[in-house]
Amino acid sequence: MATLISPSNHSPHEDAEALRKAFEGWGTDENTVIVILGHRNVHQRQQIRRAYEEIYQEDLVKRMESELKGDFEKAVYRWNLEPADRDAVLANVAIKSGKNYHVIVEISCVLSPEELFAVRRAYLNRYKRSLEEDVASHTSGPIRQLLVGLVTSFRYVGDEINAKLAQTEAEILHEAVKEKKGSIEESIRILTTRSKTQLIATFNRYREIHGTSITKKLLDEGSDDFQKALYTAIRCFNDHIKYYEKVLRDGIKKLGTDEDALTRVIVSRAERDLKVIADVYYKRNSVLLEHAIAKETSGDYKKFLLTLLGKED
Repeated sequence: MATLISPSNHSPHEDAEALRKAFEGWGTDENTVIVILGHRNVHQRQQIRRAYEEIYQEDLVKRMESELKGDFEKAVYRWNLEPADRDAVLANVAIKSGKNYHVIVEISCVLSPEELFAVRRAYLNRYKRSLEEDVASHTSGPIRQLLVGLVTSFRYVGDEINAKLAQTEAEILHEAVKEKKGSIEESIRILTTRSKTQLIATFNRYREIHGTSITKKLLDEGSDDFQKALYTAIRCFNDHIKYYEKVLRDGIKKLGTDEDALTRVIVSRAERDLKVIADVYYKRNSVLLEHAIAKETSGDYKKFLLTLLGKED
């Protein structure tokens, strides 16, 4: 369930004019930006952006980049991009950082095949290079094989499961992931080609055979980028709701709040399943997500995140 609260009727031109007025004068009226854009769904936001350009001959997103600052600006900017374009930006930032491989894995494993294809197309249009090209040029070895395989995958979507295959591949993963003596290439092949339904069946079979989840003790202080990416992929395939709850929990509990993580999850899931993620967060932490967000953030950034959560500060 989404947390975004948007009106069924709105006037894109009136919204565009109100935003223009918020930008004029001495200082920006950030509250107007929050009230309007924080209550508009993706289709309404694109209508506003087109209306703004039609009336004022300038791009609304670029204008906001110059008017807003800090984490608030980053959150509003990403919120106003179409989902595929937003994920393309997130992927590019992750690649350039040279360390946020989990974002690439997250995008590749949570999205549907059609959505992932749209991200690859948006990436190509925006950066004039393919996503897989940039991933390959910034990585090497097993992590390159895994990430390129994930971003280029176009999986079967359906409920069909091959139980015998799940048994066989659960053992292959055990050898490669747990015993560190099997074929890494085989584990990459499984994770980059099988349907999500088949993978979940494999992970469940693994638990039945070995009495523990495949991710248990997969990570330790000596884990490399490949093992970390493998862990993220399995978590995303298995239960992306619990995965996102952990991203939020880690971002909030981290010494110095991880605003990028909070922004990414709230902005990308507010129109999808953020309500479910928030419910899981409460069950796991006995604290309402909005209360945790309010405690760890401030100012217009806090107001905007709370608005997307369906809560007013």
